[in-house]
Amino acid sequence: MAEPQPPTVHEGATDDIETTSKPTSAEDRKAAAALSNLDSSADNNTDSAQVDQAAATNALNSVSEKKAPAEAAAKSKVKVDAGDVALLVAELEVTKARATELLKQNDGDAVKTIRAFLQPAF
Repeated sequence: MAEPQPPTVHEGATDDIETTSKPTSAEDRKAAAALSNLDSSADNNTDSAQVDQAAATNALNSVSEKKAPAEAAAKSKVKVDAGDVALLVAELEVTKARATELLKQNDGDAVKTIRAFLQPAF
């Protein structure tokens, strides 16, 4: 038997998903529509070809990668030395893409990047 729940607990609700905010931009509205379309097609057992794949991919990417535009623009302007990328790939055993991303996060400084990578997360 299940225990009775307090009146503030709703079935199916989770703390991880913020359901109170409404999409404000056109891109967010398209993403929300694509995600709701995915839910409805799973319920109706319709063919998955009807789902707009590009809209679904964009929706999932926008949900998972909410970054400040200024922060993303600043990171893209950092010049990364190929020798530093090779050093990180060899010493930290990461991919070239990950090494480049780490260097951009640390202003292209290899020593700062290695220290940040080895720093334990709290």
